[in-house]
Amino acid sequence: MKKLIIAAAFAAFLPVIAQAETLEFPTDDPVATVTIPDNWGPKETETGIDAQSEDSAIYLSIDVADEKTSDKIIDEAFAFLQKNGVAIEEKTQKESEAEINGMKMKTFDWDGSDKEGPVNIGVAVLSPSEGKLLLITYWGTKGKQDAHDDELIAIISSLKPAG
Repeated sequence: MKKLIIAAAFAAFLPVIAQAETLEFPTDDPVATVTIPDNWGPKETETGIDAQSEDSAIYLSIDVADEKTSDKIIDEAFAFLQKNGVAIEEKTQKESEAEINGMKMKTFDWDGSDKEGPVNIGVAVLSPSEGKLLLITYWGTKGKQDAHDDELIAIISSLKPAG
């Protein structure tokens, strides 16, 4: 995830994502927009958007929260990972900060494992507007996830406040 944040600063020089559309979410009261390739199967969830690379090497979700729901959304993200057999190695935690499209972003990254083997896990928090938070949850299979670096950088770099 740290590699992603650093590279995101250069994303303006990357080609536009082929066969992708910009999605506003949540649909009923948009807080943010993101562009995700169609072959990642982006879909709106109860709290945001999720998508998975075509080869299942990467799972990505972006959830919207406010002051009242932020703890619940964070707890749900970790519960989702646990439910899917992702074990986080707490001692490997790394933190970093970056800025994406004017939004300050704080990231937390860990090594871990799932039923397939070693994985990277990342959680990032950023604010698209006052009182709103976006929680990005990332889960990538080591050895496979690197093939999607350009797509992932373009997705994260496309994240913007709505309106």
